[in-house]
Amino acid sequence: MTTNATGGGQPPRQTDGATPGPSGAAGPPQDRTAAGDAPRSAEPDRADKPEVADAKLDGTTADKARTDETKVATTAEAAATGGDGSGPDRKDTVAEADPWTSFAPEPEPVPGRPRRAARATGRFLVHEWTLAVLASLALAVGMTWPTLRYPLYTLPQDYWDPSLQAWQMAWSGHALRTNPGQLFQSNTFFPEPWSFAFSDMLLGYAPAGLLGTGPDAAVLRYNIMFVLAHAMATFGAYVLARQLGSGRIGAAVAGVSYTYAPWLLAQAGHLHIVSNGGIPLALAMLARGHGWSLRHGYRPERRRVGWAYAGWVVAAWQLSLGFGIGLVFAYVLAVTLLVSAAVWFWRRRRGRRPFGRRLFVADLVGGLLFAGVGALLAVPYFKVAELHPNAERTLGDIGVYSPPASGFFTAPAESWIWGGLHEGARATLPWHPEMTLLPGFVLYALAAGGLFFSVWRLRHRLLLLAGVLVTMVLAMGTEFFGGTFTYAPLFEHLPGFSGLRTPGRMMLWTTLLLGLLAAGTVTAFAQRVRELTGGRVPARPSPWLRLATLLPLLLVVVEGLNDTPHPVVPEQPVAMRTVDGPLLVLPSGQNQDQPVMLWSTSRFQQVVNGGSGFTPKQLDDVRRVTAAFPDQTSVDYLRTLGVRDVVVLRDQIVGTPWEVTVDAPVDQLGITRQQVGNAVVFRL
Repeated sequence: MTTNATGGGQPPRQTDGATPGPSGAAGPPQDRTAAGDAPRSAEPDRADKPEVADAKLDGTTADKARTDETKVATTAEAAATGGDGSGPDRKDTVAEADPWTSFAPEPEPVPGRPRRAARATGRFLVHEWTLAVLASLALAVGMTWPTLRYPLYTLPQDYWDPSLQAWQMAWSGHALRTNPGQLFQSNTFFPEPWSFAFSDMLLGYAPAGLLGTGPDAAVLRYNIMFVLAHAMATFGAYVLARQLGSGRIGAAVAGVSYTYAPWLLAQAGHLHIVSNGGIPLALAMLARGHGWSLRHGYRPERRRVGWAYAGWVVAAWQLSLGFGIGLVFAYVLAVTLLVSAAVWFWRRRRGRRPFGRRLFVADLVGGLLFAGVGALLAVPYFKVAELHPNAERTLGDIGVYSPPASGFFTAPAESWIWGGLHEGARATLPWHPEMTLLPGFVLYALAAGGLFFSVWRLRHRLLLLAGVLVTMVLAMGTEFFGGTFTYAPLFEHLPGFSGLRTPGRMMLWTTLLLGLLAAGTVTAFAQRVRELTGGRVPARPSPWLRLATLLPLLLVVVEGLNDTPHPVVPEQPVAMRTVDGPLLVLPSGQNQDQPVMLWSTSRFQQVVNGGSGFTPKQLDDVRRVTAAFPDQTSVDYLRTLGVRDVVVLRDQIVGTPWEVTVDAPVDQLGITRQQVGNAVVFRL
């Protein structure tokens, strides 16, 4: 160490032959940095000052000689180290200056870009949301099996409504690729306008329709989206339960029970009902954006405006899949938005802004986006209602599909566990495909337990219970005291409700709320297990306790197993790939026409055939007039409509009048007949 200005610190080392001065100090300190001593302080040594040097050295010859010798040694050492301390012995010099550095660990090298990218990828792959997505996909493939076993040839449940919806995705992609302005003027139901709006359009799946052409691609596309819809529903409900404060296992119970509830197995042929994952996912994003959870309440520091915008975008996409379940979702969001705005203005007058101005603007912009999408999609439906008064339902029509209370405890035939056991109960239901509304006995039990043992607060449990009861009453339609004070006011006064045919689909909300109650129960149970094992070494549950925490999830999965049939799709006739439109395919009917719509995806020629939630009067007339085709009356009528060709399918006319008339003479009718594959083509 160097000597400080006051003479304190360690005395300098003496050179050979040096004698201490009168005060006991050695000779003048020399520059020993090159010799391995600690570096000098910033302040110059007193020996470097002329006045101090004169007072101490006093011009003695011995001291001068020592100084010269030291300078020579210093010069030699500097030359050995490169002159500036940068030679090969620099590390040894630094280590001698600070001896403890010899025991310090080597500094960790800075990772390169490839290693940093690999680490980031690894963190992403083990993130909770990544694992949740992968688990949802794997579970969807297994729970919907054998949907992906023969994805080019089979469809789940039946090939009627799925054929219609496979055509819908194909048509929307074709229209976007060729002529977006004619999206709602589809190639079916010729010559009816706005025919794409005769049922839910699945417009949100239009990007998928851009890939591939023809019936095979349409069937494959449908099966892939069918599986992905299940995965998204599971992930969405899981994310919502986690955002509200549930544990992982509890959230998994909510996700699985929401997606694979037994009553939903009867909806396997309705992709627009199965595609409900955007509902819980949008709610989760909106809750995250507002920093709100059911368990922890409102936390302003957790607000994220970006998540709020994302939630509104997902909500608008969900609405674009159809109003069958999207309409109720729209009203739920509208009520939530109005309540939030009222609270914001009320608290603002009291000097507090609970959501912040930016979040309020996000809700305003997002709400307008959602409303704008809904309004644009509603325009063609209003046109259809104006042109086809018979498309509007009455309370009497709603009564046909309104389930009794016993429907909440009856499973559909597609349920692997309860299907056979509930066969007698289904026989008592007037229309069991829409009246078997069992969400799961395991879910009922877990939700009931959640009323007494849960991580949710008591008032939240009661609110969830109230939501369950209200949605169940609405799902009964006119069966609950005629619906006078429940479903009927909504049907008569809320726009769009008169277009809904099956009130039982309100069970979607019942299932979601029951799942949240169950998530609270399972989360509380898992926490209790951790508390009981906290004193153990190591502090983790035994295998039996771990299995006990997973048992509710396993039971929900087992109860959701299905026995859904996967029939083979009728093969496309060769004539549908060669004959131009407008054309009519006989025989024609609601079920027969839906595969015809699928067959038309090769060329999208105009066809008179079509199947939807209602039958236009003109199509009824076509089917009635052509019962004796070919005859003069039917030929003249079809020419009036603009039909150029009629395709009669020989393998479907057994037992019908066409079995006899298909080979009758046609020369006097002014038409020609040609055999194309298994079909007879009449050119008008």
